[in-house]
Amino acid sequence: MEEEQESWIISVNDEVKHMADTSTEMEHWKKRSIYRIPARVRDLNKKAYLPQAVSIGPYHYDQEHLKPMDDHKQRALLHLLKRSNKSLQCFVDSLAQVAQDLKDSYETLDPGWQHDTYAFLKLMILDGCFMLEILRTATQTLDDYARNDPIFSHHGQLYIMPYVKRDMLMLENQLPMLVLEKLVTVENEKDMHVQEFVNKLILKFFFPYTNIASMGRCLHVLDVYRKVLLRKEHFKGSRRPKKHRPINQEGEASIPSATQLNEAGIRLMKNKIGTPTDITFDGGILWLPVIVVDDATESIFLNQIAFERFHAGAGNEVTSYIFFMNGIIKNFRDVSLLDSQGIILNAIGSDKAVAALFNSLSKDTTLDPESSLVDVLNNVHNYYNKPWNQWRAIVVHAYFNHPLAIVSVTAAIFLFALTILQTIYTIYPVYIQK
Repeated sequence: MEEEQESWIISVNDEVKHMADTSTEMEHWKKRSIYRIPARVRDLNKKAYLPQAVSIGPYHYDQEHLKPMDDHKQRALLHLLKRSNKSLQCFVDSLAQVAQDLKDSYETLDPGWQHDTYAFLKLMILDGCFMLEILRTATQTLDDYARNDPIFSHHGQLYIMPYVKRDMLMLENQLPMLVLEKLVTVENEKDMHVQEFVNKLILKFFFPYTNIASMGRCLHVLDVYRKVLLRKEHFKGSRRPKKHRPINQEGEASIPSATQLNEAGIRLMKNKIGTPTDITFDGGILWLPVIVVDDATESIFLNQIAFERFHAGAGNEVTSYIFFMNGIIKNFRDVSLLDSQGIILNAIGSDKAVAALFNSLSKDTTLDPESSLVDVLNNVHNYYNKPWNQWRAIVVHAYFNHPLAIVSVTAAIFLFALTILQTIYTIYPVYIQK
């Protein structure tokens, strides 16, 4: 035991001597961009992180239910090679130069991928070529595929592509952007801004009607998608968030529901062109961005939240938005109200299902103390807690929440008015006579 203890002490002391400085450590962590979802997160919703149609990268490679797509990956490689008139060796040589950088992009790699660089590069090329061919279906006609091709045809775009799109936005199912950039460079062999070219391919695939001049360095497809979603924040340039007032202690980062806000006289209005960061409160109006809720919403948001959670420096905008929306959506009545205002576009049917969706998305999420939503939260609280607004909310909730109650209150007001008129009619002649 003493020998083991001495050996351990010597080993630690040696590591301390050769310990890297802060800048080296920063470079090491900076390379990571693709993460495994830990069990504590995955167990909340296993399906949201599991690809259904295609595996991209090493984390879900060789899973039985995804193997049918492997033949289509091989076909995509052959078509791309024939169209580019380049040999496979050119692509292998190009990626071999950055093999270690590609490996370092993954948080963890099985020993097999670490030691067998040939197998790893083969995976990168197959998946990279397949992804490029998929992305190009949105911007150009790939006429070298058969018209009845199960993937790269109109039929494939209609029935297969929605599942592929969803899988391409999963955190564990990413390729380093460097793979796509290297493949495009070898394929074209001409001067071009490869980084922005690949960004535009991804942009047009997921947001066909969005036009953005420049996006800068992106890590992978999910990173591009998120930056486009938050485009106003991203393209104003990098900046440190300003300090905000602390969340009031009484509210404890909570917010009244949409129905309660409405009863207190706070109007809920939609931002026609807005991003999740575009939530503002001014003059009794809470402005909210429009969100389409469909079958892919849960998975897309959960993977963005996971990316923000595990990638230092990514930001907290999507997480803060979901936290805020969960605050104002307590039940189906809140969803119904937001739907009536055009803020939520419900494509999954039941208002209860939408409410349950937002409630599940917000599990284990917190509001960044430096988020701009903290100010919004405080301003809403201050307005909501004014005595007049509280009294109005109580009256509206008690007397105007049901059609029969509204009729009763209206009748009472009418009878009260008639009583006043009758009193005036009785007293007026006496007043005139005097």
